[in-house]
Amino acid sequence: MCDREMNGNGMMNIHILGAHNCESQTTKCISILIDNKIAIDAGSLTSSLSFRAQQELKAILITHCHYDHVRDIPSIAINHSFQDTTINILSTQTVYDAINTHLLNGKLYPEFLGSTEINPAIEFTTIEPYRTEQIEGYDILPIPVNHDSVTVGYQITSPDGKRIFYTADTGPGLSGCWECISPQLLIIEVTFPDKHQEFAIRSGHLTPTLLNAELISFARLNGYLPPVVIVHMNPLLEREIEAEITGVAKNLNTSITLAYEGMQLEL
Repeated sequence: MCDREMNGNGMMNIHILGAHNCESQTTKCISILIDNKIAIDAGSLTSSLSFRAQQELKAILITHCHYDHVRDIPSIAINHSFQDTTINILSTQTVYDAINTHLLNGKLYPEFLGSTEINPAIEFTTIEPYRTEQIEGYDILPIPVNHDSVTVGYQITSPDGKRIFYTADTGPGLSGCWECISPQLLIIEVTFPDKHQEFAIRSGHLTPTLLNAELISFARLNGYLPPVVIVHMNPLLEREIEAEITGVAKNLNTSITLAYEGMQLEL
């Protein structure tokens, strides 16, 4: 059952560590930090955070098992193992199986999952879609989205009632997702410009025109449209994406902003 309760007055800090789907000298793969406590996806955690900041993390939420979203799990696990501390990672059983089989398998990296140590480097919590988990007073609600592997987006509600929703990688057809959430900020992917729309649909991604349709659906179902932040852009195509997003924002008369590395937002 979807929980859409709205309450509270407080402040939430959102730090975009990585905003893209490709890494270069100036772009990083997707990672989002909430109040310095909860990270979503692990595309650029260790390259963006000091050792102290990594230790302050309470949990990492993983949306799906594609490499650009899980790549820093081994490195952050190694850093925690050196300091004899534990990081909690939450995701679906599919993500656990992929990490255990292909990353932390004792060949590429140590078998941190399933460790019998007193202070294991990783404690993995399996989540289920539509079931709320609590972390440090934050409500974490995973909602399935349309990507080409088992993928969930996350609505995160702070102890003061501030809410964001991050879609993760997703293609069109999100009306079922929209019915379950009520965010004050929507962080959503747009990977390609419209000229690649056919490929975007096949691979489970959005373009500006596809985003426009999804935001119209959100507004129709929820009666409002929150500010929107775009992530997971292909940096080689970002100028085209930005130009087309400008048209979408004008068409919908709403705020749509492309994220960038180091971007700080507050609710």
